[in-house]
Amino acid sequence: MPVITLPDGSKRSFDGPVSSMAVAESIGAGLAKATICARVNGELKDASDLITEDSDLAIITAKDPEGLEVIRHSFAHLIGHAAQQLFPGIKMAIGPVIEHGFYYDVDYERQLTSEDLEALEKRMAELVKTDYSVVKEWATREQALATFERREEPYKLEIIRDDIPDDGSLIGLYHHEEYTDMCRGPHVPNTRFLRHFKLTNVTGAYWRGNVENKQLQRIYGLAFNSKADLEAHLKFLEEAAKRDHRTLAKTLDLFHLQEEAPGMVFWHPNGWSIYRVLEDYIRDRLEHSGYQEIRTPQLVDQRLWEASGHWDKYQENMFVTSSESRDYAVKPMNCPCHVQIFNKKITSYRELPIRLAEFGSCHRNEPSGSLHGLMRVRNFVQDDAHIFCTEDQIMEEVKTFNQLLTEVYHDMGFEEMIVRISTRPEKRVGDDATWDKSERALMDALDSLGVEWEELPGEGAFYGPKIEYSLKDCLGRVWQCGTMQVDFSMPARLDAEYVAEDGSRQVPVMLHRAILGSLERFVGILLENTAGFLPPWLSPTQAVVLTITDAQHDYARNIEKMLSTQGFRVKSDLRNEKIGYKIRHHTLQRVPYLIVIGDKEVENNQVAVRTRAGEDLGAMSLDDFVTRLEGDIALRGRYMMESETE
Repeated sequence: MPVITLPDGSKRSFDGPVSSMAVAESIGAGLAKATICARVNGELKDASDLITEDSDLAIITAKDPEGLEVIRHSFAHLIGHAAQQLFPGIKMAIGPVIEHGFYYDVDYERQLTSEDLEALEKRMAELVKTDYSVVKEWATREQALATFERREEPYKLEIIRDDIPDDGSLIGLYHHEEYTDMCRGPHVPNTRFLRHFKLTNVTGAYWRGNVENKQLQRIYGLAFNSKADLEAHLKFLEEAAKRDHRTLAKTLDLFHLQEEAPGMVFWHPNGWSIYRVLEDYIRDRLEHSGYQEIRTPQLVDQRLWEASGHWDKYQENMFVTSSESRDYAVKPMNCPCHVQIFNKKITSYRELPIRLAEFGSCHRNEPSGSLHGLMRVRNFVQDDAHIFCTEDQIMEEVKTFNQLLTEVYHDMGFEEMIVRISTRPEKRVGDDATWDKSERALMDALDSLGVEWEELPGEGAFYGPKIEYSLKDCLGRVWQCGTMQVDFSMPARLDAEYVAEDGSRQVPVMLHRAILGSLERFVGILLENTAGFLPPWLSPTQAVVLTITDAQHDYARNIEKMLSTQGFRVKSDLRNEKIGYKIRHHTLQRVPYLIVIGDKEVENNQVAVRTRAGEDLGAMSLDDFVTRLEGDIALRGRYMMESETE
């Protein structure tokens, strides 16, 4: 006779095994109707699963995060139900939950089209409206195999044979009328919970993520527990699409990627201008913060990567080559090379900390399916640096770095930063006393600066704890960028030493740190955060001089020359086009300032100034315009007109 303890502490007794749905019914019809599943002794269970012993139970509804996840998972099964009705012979592989929705990998004889996707979505909506019950069945391994052999589902059979232990455990089958799927669950008890969804796109995906396997088709969908939430997310996606850095790259002529160099960027003059300004800015900040810039080789003998530990843990992501019977790797990271420079002379404790910085070009053999514009590439440059210091210096270095990083992010136009500290994992090097000291140094440094942070227990690297800095953009998306990692392992592995005060040889602590992370990725983040309306200090062209007729050409050229001589990025548009056309063209190119020259401006030795937001600033002297532009540039990313980012 199980006794059920509810979240409020009340108890209910039942004469025999009882389902969560029956418990909900005993509380009230309204709760039973809203029940999706339940948490029984901390574990999510289907509403139909029987409880046979005393248990703690919490009913899960669509309002709970777990309920929404179950709804999304059940939508994946609904795809299978509708797809097998519309596309006879289609084979279902796997259909997990992802952020904001779900997907299902399918095997079909032809490529699914956008029209197929529309038809599939329509059929799913029709099935949902029938409010049919989703029936769960516990099956033996043999019964499950027989079910999917009968249904001619090879991928389900492979999962059972390869992934599910043959230990007598039962397998959950879910019946959507004539369609049957397999899952750990839980799932919704009825399709009345499956109302607010949209199928978004179809992409390719290799079975089990292995390029050696057959390529399947992945059907993506969104799902929410209310119409308002779905519409809000669709609006968010629409805005995100407008800001897609790949689209902006074409509009603004910034860069391109092509199949001959997958995951490697071809920078155009406009894009390279942004890149160089960003790099020069970081270089200047580092020089004023006590860093020494270095440069290390691209190709390094395999033996160094073996000594550093990367060959064992990272080999599959490294590009390798051979020459004269020696094996080399194109460096995927800079740290082992920085240790080589530290090792080239005897260092006294008085010289610590030593801060070595490099805009290091790295190559990583990322899977082709994961490449995504500037956000995920195979060749990128890090604003990388490594600080060699004593344990006693960790806290002060972290504080100094945090202040530098915060100032940089503000200059980039980001005000909201999320900070997390990842602490010791189960498998690690170093003794607990050293970990205690390092973790405490990171925490105390942030606390002393008044920085709010959250802990990620067990998420540190095997060699030390770390701080992760993430930025939130104008759409609320979070981008992990900066990092500060404490490393006890690599300096010792690569024989790094310094002479301590007592004359002994000691191993320094190595702090791995980056502010922007990948420069390529950060350019992509900036483009999407600003929708391409970069602040004047970063804009490839800060001002363009436009003439109304040929009579102003000489004056316009002089204006361009004077501004260029003062270091501004300026161009002239002397085309034989109407001034309205020129203004519109350069406004669409997001040029911050449009300088219009007519006969009146020539006569008065002035310039007429407009902004890309459409504001007419009127006529002014060139000196006044220079003062305004200099002020805007000095604001860096804090300069943003509201009308430019709406």
